[in-house]
Amino acid sequence: MKVTGLAVAAATALAVAVPGVAAAQDCDTITLGAAISLTGKYATNGIHTQNGYEFAIQKIKDNGGVMVDGKCYNFQVIYYDDESKGDRGATLTERLINQDGVQYMLGPYSSGLTKAIAPVTEQYQIPMIEAEGASRALFNQGYRYLFAVLSTSEQYLASAVALAALQAEKEGRDPSTVKVAVAVENDPFSLDIRAGVLDDAAKYGMQIVIDEKLPRDLSDMSSILTKVKLLKPDLLIVSGHSKGAATAVRQIEEMDVSVPMIAITHCEAADVTGNFGDAANGFLCSTQWAETLTYEDPIFGSAANFEAEFKAAYPDYEDKTVPYQVAQAAAAVYVFKDAFERAGSLDKEAVRDAIAATDLATFYGQIKFSDAGNNIAKPMVLRQIQDGAYNVVAPPDFASHPLEWPRP
Repeated sequence: MKVTGLAVAAATALAVAVPGVAAAQDCDTITLGAAISLTGKYATNGIHTQNGYEFAIQKIKDNGGVMVDGKCYNFQVIYYDDESKGDRGATLTERLINQDGVQYMLGPYSSGLTKAIAPVTEQYQIPMIEAEGASRALFNQGYRYLFAVLSTSEQYLASAVALAALQAEKEGRDPSTVKVAVAVENDPFSLDIRAGVLDDAAKYGMQIVIDEKLPRDLSDMSSILTKVKLLKPDLLIVSGHSKGAATAVRQIEEMDVSVPMIAITHCEAADVTGNFGDAANGFLCSTQWAETLTYEDPIFGSAANFEAEFKAAYPDYEDKTVPYQVAQAAAAVYVFKDAFERAGSLDKEAVRDAIAATDLATFYGQIKFSDAGNNIAKPMVLRQIQDGAYNVVAPPDFASHPLEWPRP
């Protein structure tokens, strides 16, 4: 089943009825709600997220549905397009709850939009499992109804700092001699990444030679890259979601910027290998999940099996690396299935308590929530693009390939 071509009337925010997910005749329906970015600057990842939700819904249906107190249910989702705008997302969440009667929510794309929606779901005591909001600031608000399957954002590129320190030591240099440049979007997710990188660099005594925000529209970072060429850092960190990743890879090539190690977010989601070919080689890419990892579960099988079956269902991804946004979206739906079945009830408070008690092995990794609602059981990994392939290079326990250094 393929929903990437779904027509959504953004201006009117009409609910989307997705073909192929109607409940089987012997199963009732559990309706979930989602305000998600199908247009606007986050649309690429919003569509990845929706595809992950829908793939999981179909897989669960194909595997017998959701069994609650001996009765069968299938999931369906009412979607609204938040147009990548936080205030619109909050308004649409109110509509889902008050007009559509939704009692359980799947999250939007991005930390910023999750931050806008979470106060609404909290006010109405609606359990929300989100897959795409990694900002640690989401988990210091005392929310009881917000749960995230992904690792928090300060962990995304910390391993790049450790790798840079390791390479310095291999060259006989003290890690404190490593110079770091940081360029991030001015949003909660990227600012958390910046904070994590600065904290880890400080542990090694590294020098931060550039610390700047990307332009609001994420379409031009040439002024920052001019400084990079002048100051010659050993490590360049860039975080700006899919659009920022594409801009970084494109302009680093155009401006012939040479940095031994460059680490960015959202490589797969931006399809930097498909869009920029050899120019993407050598980039380090943070990821929540990789198909080479040894995770598995009874519904999706192994991580590799998830990738193969998803590509079969969504041929547009056939020649691409499946973005981790897809995988974690599917994992969020799987957590709902597990929680409903353990709760043995459709009561939202019982479901909320079951979610809080989750300790679930999945194709995406282990999922266990802290009291604050973030996943404390799954590490981040770092991939490097090598001859067009995304190969895991860190942490060492998860590495499938050695690091290529310096970046070609």
